[in-house]
Amino acid sequence: MDKILKEKLERAFKLTHDLVTHLDEKSLRLDLPNIASNRISGQLWCIVGARESYIKAVLAGGWQGFSCSLAEPHVKDSVLVALEATYQQLGKISFTSLTDTQADLAFNLLEHEIQHHGQLIRFVYGNGLTFPDSWNKRYTV
Repeated sequence: MDKILKEKLERAFKLTHDLVTHLDEKSLRLDLPNIASNRISGQLWCIVGARESYIKAVLAGGWQGFSCSLAEPHVKDSVLVALEATYQQLGKISFTSLTDTQADLAFNLLEHEIQHHGQLIRFVYGNGLTFPDSWNKRYTV
């Protein structure tokens, strides 16, 4: 089970990276037209913050609070650096020896990331943008 959890987190992280790589920087400032919403950059800020916070919690064995180091979520290069850094942090987790609490936190991270994928699908469709091939294959968008 731990191996599957790690693989699913890695896949989710890669999909997020693929989408940000695919979008141009001006797209990160888009929201959903005529609907109360934040911007794509706001979604990415929350993803990075959740990754940082949940990984820290898993490593510590309990919730340590939410924080996000991504100061410029509207700058594509900054987002990509943060996504890569959190992917590297994920590698510090020993998935072969998770306690129930750590496993629960890791599943919460996976759930959070995937929930944002659903939101980002709406943002992409709502703004007439396109998806990278990996999203077409995974989500049939």
